[in-house]
Amino acid sequence: MKNKISQYLTKIEEEKDVKILLACETGSRAWGFPSPDSDFDIRIIYKHKKDWYLSLIEKKDSIDLMFENKEIDITGWDLKKSLKLLQKSNAPLLERIQSPIIYKSDKEFLNEMNIVAQNQYSRIATIHHYLSMAKKFTEEIKEKKEYKLKKFFYALRSATACKWIVEKEEIPPIEFMKMVNGLTIQKSLKNRITELINLKSTISESYYHKGENELLSFIENCIIQADENRKSLPSSKGNIEELNTFFIKTLERYDH
Repeated sequence: MKNKISQYLTKIEEEKDVKILLACETGSRAWGFPSPDSDFDIRIIYKHKKDWYLSLIEKKDSIDLMFENKEIDITGWDLKKSLKLLQKSNAPLLERIQSPIIYKSDKEFLNEMNIVAQNQYSRIATIHHYLSMAKKFTEEIKEKKEYKLKKFFYALRSATACKWIVEKEEIPPIEFMKMVNGLTIQKSLKNRITELINLKSTISESYYHKGENELLSFIENCIIQADENRKSLPSSKGNIEELNTFFIKTLERYDH
């Protein structure tokens, strides 16, 4: 599959006349709790030739493609759009630049992108995303006799990210167990999370689960804690000039 993905990335570069600066896995595979039938959710950051940006006409700044009967989903944002989103501490973007599964990248670009991301990081903006997700998925599973384990993990990860943002100044890790192990959480809950990850690795995404009252209580507590603290969190210390400098530098370095 990795070879197929690489071929599709090359095809995109040739047909769209772009240079891919980063192509990585997101979703459950990157988070660390995939099912055997999990799709490949690949996200890219790419750039056009410099002259492409010199126009008064608004051009399409995203790519959205499916391959292999929708098993491979490749979507992404242009460099300029990505940096505008970085200024807002867009959580999905902050995740993908940390992805442990990389199909194509320039290390210098990725290292600099992570440094700029930390400088621009807004805890208020980021917690808004994860809190919204935690509430949405918790609403879908609570008070139900059975629920999809996949959605349970979405709620659990989002809620844990909220706890991380409240308690720490660093950007939340994309890898779920790094988040769990970096926080003060009961050992029994950590052990149960590991057991559920192992279970999820053996069953399909359609599997229905039940129980987990202790972890559901943990999720609810994380949501309450986030709601109580989100407004007092510090906002971004970054500025548009840093992003603009990085944008121009990247265009010049990778002009092709």
